[in-house]
Amino acid sequence: MENLQDQFIESLVIYGPKVLGAIVVLIIGLYIIGRITRIMKISFEKRAMDPSLRGFLSSMIAILLQVLLIISVMSMVGVAVTSFIAILGAAGLAIGLALSGTLQNFAGGVIILIFKPFKVGDFITAEGYSGTVEEIQIFVTFLKTPQNVTIIIPNSGLANNSLTNFSVKPIRRADWSFGIAYGDDYDKAKKVLLKLIQEDERILKDPAPFIALSELGDSSVNITVRAWANSADFWGVFFDMNEKVYKTFAKEGLNIPFPQMDVHLHQQK
Repeated sequence: MENLQDQFIESLVIYGPKVLGAIVVLIIGLYIIGRITRIMKISFEKRAMDPSLRGFLSSMIAILLQVLLIISVMSMVGVAVTSFIAILGAAGLAIGLALSGTLQNFAGGVIILIFKPFKVGDFITAEGYSGTVEEIQIFVTFLKTPQNVTIIIPNSGLANNSLTNFSVKPIRRADWSFGIAYGDDYDKAKKVLLKLIQEDERILKDPAPFIALSELGDSSVNITVRAWANSADFWGVFFDMNEKVYKTFAKEGLNIPFPQMDVHLHQQK
């Protein structure tokens, strides 16, 4: 019993100061890490960084600093940190190989949050899908299609492949090709189209609209029309113009032809 007491006192004398010092370092280190994290968040807010990216970076840096602090505290107590780090590295490698696809999506999410090829609310086409970005998570991005269907796309594909963002520019150009029949008055058709453009207040005056004869087709004389509108008005302008042209051409005596073939039969005696 006396030997156990002596061993306990001896261990307390040897390891007591180390444990006490480790506890003090742990408390002070956690306090400092908290202060660093708060300073980073304030700095990110001043730079107007994306909220999702602010939280992600702050959490990642805080976790990294906490891991380094715990390793330092363990070494102060006398734990063999070298073997611990080796085991941790081997486990990390095995997990990384098993979750290689997930890690690629993670890296893709970081790239998207940093470089911002698109943001929530943008209408994009990517990976064969088109829709409005509803949410950008660290592994996947959620799109809502015009049919109100949710599409979940892994971030690795969005970060590494081409995509089209229709919402970046404030204005967009609408292109049409309207055909009239051979023999119809081209100048009249051009005046009708210009009038329809001028009557639509959503179509911008600058850049100016463009109307020109673009092709003498097999069955029609094709007229190219180009006009600019705000991105929010694009589809409304596009569909309305098609409807107006169809109705107005009929009233003005302009024919919209369709492909047809004339067959001539010759009777031999």
